Amino acid sequence: MNNLLFCSVGRRGRLLRNVKETLGKTGVLVGSDLQSTAPALQFCDRQYVVPRITDPAYVDTILDICRRNGIKAVTTLIDPEIEILAANSDRFREIGVIPLCPAKQSAVYCFDKYELFKYCREKGIRTPLTFHDWDEFTAALDRGEISFPVFMKPICGSGSVGAHKVHTLEQAEADWHSGEHDYIIQELMTGGDCDADVYVDTISHRAVAAFSKRKIETRIGGASKTISFKDPKLFAFIQEVCDAFEFNGPLDMDFFIKDGEYYLSEINPRFGGAYLHAYGAGVDFIQLIVNNINGIENPVNIGNYDDDILMMMYDDVVIARATDLVDQNYSFI
Repeated sequence: MNNLLFCSVGRRGRLLRNVKETLGKTGVLVGSDLQSTAPALQFCDRQYVVPRITDPAYVDTILDICRRNGIKAVTTLIDPEIEILAANSDRFREIGVIPLCPAKQSAVYCFDKYELFKYCREKGIRTPLTFHDWDEFTAALDRGEISFPVFMKPICGSGSVGAHKVHTLEQAEADWHSGEHDYIIQELMTGGDCDADVYVDTISHRAVAAFSKRKIETRIGGASKTISFKDPKLFAFIQEVCDAFEFNGPLDMDFFIKDGEYYLSEINPRFGGAYLHAYGAGVDFIQLIVNNINGIENPVNIGNYDDDILMMMYDDVVIARATDLVDQNYSFI
């Protein structure tokens, strides 16, 4: 059986519905979350309430769920857990579970945006000029290497929390020393942006599928309306980026455009919030996972979808009886 475990499922109900569509009767979808009221748990065949990811017992709990349910592959839907899976990847492999996460060092690069910048520069991968030292930033200003406006964001942030444009040195200095976030400062990229859902085969470790889209509308840090496009130049750049890291499974990659070239902005090595668009357009990462589980290496099949396919998100709800929740570990406010 192609049993899959999705950790920290939260609100990602539509994604898990898609997973079940592909699995059909060939596998069991198991979900876990800190809260029994996580809506996406209701779309799983089996549900578990687990400790916080920072709890010393967390990894052992997830390993136990894998053993009990014959899990063949595990992934998470939140960024802070990626490094935890990566650090314990050998423990999962020892019990026959494929961890859909990067190697440990690649996970560090993806979560720490300044480490990502340094590594990309080392590998010759185009990425925005970035600073994590105030004196180095001001010296670069004096040399004319960077100018206002600039872009500031937390070094390990997600969901666009704390990310903002800054127009003056006075405002940048005030934000930098506010203590609200550990910031990085980047050159402001004004040539447009896009993102791509990418699957890296767990056998060949090559990018074998990619779905690129432009954002039409963004809400709360994520794209709510997107339109598909294809550009061989972007696909080649995606391959270049993936070849420089050790990835396994799904990725969400963000890019800027400058002077006709693509620049890597961020990599989230998990299912992106807008992967629903790729799935709806026929780019099925779940089937690629199933193939890998069964020892089948997926061939490179990048860009196998149509241009100008729209995704338009809307709100939905889950209705359930309190007595039907997997655990009574909740409180009413």
